[in-house]
Amino acid sequence: MIDAYEDPGVPDRRSGARYLWWLVRQQAGRSALGSLISCVWMVLLAATPYMLSRAIDEGLQPGDHRALVGWSAGLFGVGAFNAWLSIMRHRTMTRVRMDANFRTVKVVMGHAVRLGAALPRRVGAGEVVTIGVGDVNTISSSLTVIGPGAGALAAYLVVAGLLFAVSVPIATVVLLGMPLMAVLVGPLLRRLQGTEAEYRERQGVLTARIADLASGLRVLNGLGGKGLVADAFHRDSQRLRAQGYRVGSVTSWLQALGVGLPTLFLAVVTWLAARLAAQGAITVGELVSVYGYVTVLVRPVSYFVDWGYEVSRGVVAARRVIRFLDLEPLPDHGTRDAPAEPSALHDPESGVRVLPGRLTALAGDRPADTALVVDRLGRYMPTAATWGGIPLDEIPLARVRERILVADHEADLFAGRLRDLLGGPAEPSDAQIAAAVRAAVADDIVQGLPDGLDSAVDAQGRNLSGGQRQRVRLARALLADAEILLAVEPTSALDAHTEARVAQRLREAREGRTTLVTTTSPLVLDHADTVIHLVDGKVNATGTHRDLLAAEPGYRALVARDAGEDGDEAGEARAGASAEGAKTKTEKQAERRVEASAGTDEVAAEEAVR
Repeated sequence: MIDAYEDPGVPDRRSGARYLWWLVRQQAGRSALGSLISCVWMVLLAATPYMLSRAIDEGLQPGDHRALVGWSAGLFGVGAFNAWLSIMRHRTMTRVRMDANFRTVKVVMGHAVRLGAALPRRVGAGEVVTIGVGDVNTISSSLTVIGPGAGALAAYLVVAGLLFAVSVPIATVVLLGMPLMAVLVGPLLRRLQGTEAEYRERQGVLTARIADLASGLRVLNGLGGKGLVADAFHRDSQRLRAQGYRVGSVTSWLQALGVGLPTLFLAVVTWLAARLAAQGAITVGELVSVYGYVTVLVRPVSYFVDWGYEVSRGVVAARRVIRFLDLEPLPDHGTRDAPAEPSALHDPESGVRVLPGRLTALAGDRPADTALVVDRLGRYMPTAATWGGIPLDEIPLARVRERILVADHEADLFAGRLRDLLGGPAEPSDAQIAAAVRAAVADDIVQGLPDGLDSAVDAQGRNLSGGQRQRVRLARALLADAEILLAVEPTSALDAHTEARVAQRLREAREGRTTLVTTTSPLVLDHADTVIHLVDGKVNATGTHRDLLAAEPGYRALVARDAGEDGDEAGEARAGASAEGAKTKTEKQAERRVEASAGTDEVAAEEAVR
């Protein structure tokens, strides 16, 4: 089988059938061996009725005991050898199946890594989960019919040849029976592909909805929207169940034909052979052999039907894999060098300019607008942004990633030790980790875990609260020590007291380095060198937090949320309050809103309130 570190090869993405054939060619020797063993195994099954007929005609009827014993011993030897062949056939085809499984997993995972940040923007989580859980297994299982399919064809031809030696009419019926069954089963296989494809699509949609519910159930419950989402999920699941019934209906007909047609075939041929034996056209031994041959044919015919069923499902699953593999990562045609010195980032679409060595805050009426600006400045989408006057698209992506870090407040947290989660492959020292943890005000997290930095963290930080997860993400970003840090809502899940401490320490930790944070928190905005107010995705005003409070009513309404009640005097009072000092009425209300969401998914709660 494919090694864990072996190159899986370049898949054939022209069609689902070609992808399956590529998997066969990647292990051509093993597939050929499985087919050869299956052919010998099935042909020897056909040898059993032949040897039985000889034992009757040459030993039992004439009373020749030596011939009877000889043919009986031959029957035993062939049976024992065939049992061993059956074991080897199963082992070989299992290896074929596992190789196809691992190879497809490596191809899909490798492409997911190549897509990188483009992955969540091109395909939903439900689609990826459906491919990984369902389609990969369906593809690998479809390849296990290679050996039995080849063996069934070999046995079919051998039995037809043996029957010609007994009776031409019987052999003709046998040869014509297989194409007739293919004609009967063919339309069902085409229908199965259509219903199976639609079922897979609906399954991907429902899986994505389950993932969304799992991540935001407590927030939905707090906002009173759980019932609406539950109703939508119920409707989707009912549609999926109805589509599953349609798939099951076609599958049941295929399985019924797989059992019923061979049985009917056996009955017709046996009736014809019995008539010929009654007329004296064939001997009793030949009658027994005909019955045995046709009984043996029941298995190959069933394999043919099963082969069509499995391959049809495999083609549908392979099409979904190909569709995923056809997704393209962000284009990278950059050839120009990045600026040698710290330089400004500029997004002409919004007008945002991030000056080097300064802490800049981006406050927008819509969080989606500020997120788009960060994506363009971080080159996570096609962009016209420039860095030191050089278009970002003309700089190699690897160089951009080395020096510009986008820290998303919902970035993935992988399972493992907290130390590894924070440091990644860089393996920083304990002093560096401690400094980053302190700057993110995450000391209490480390102290509260049983083994400190060596404590295990669950995938996505499920054993941490929402605020703890956000501080861990921020500590990880600070530990990376990027030249330019673009942080998306780094404090939105924190209570006001912790948020104020993070704002102060973030400024200290990033002193002299370029930092952009998106936020509408007065506690963070008050520590920024420059605040950019964004309206409808465009720069509306630029200045310090206190200057904008005094001069921009729209900004004051955005960050205070109740400026209509407090008026300009309240805004000026807030402008004069320090991040660590006494809080105004508005700030205390903001604190209560955040504290009320503690223990929930605070990020989504804050967005929903806004």
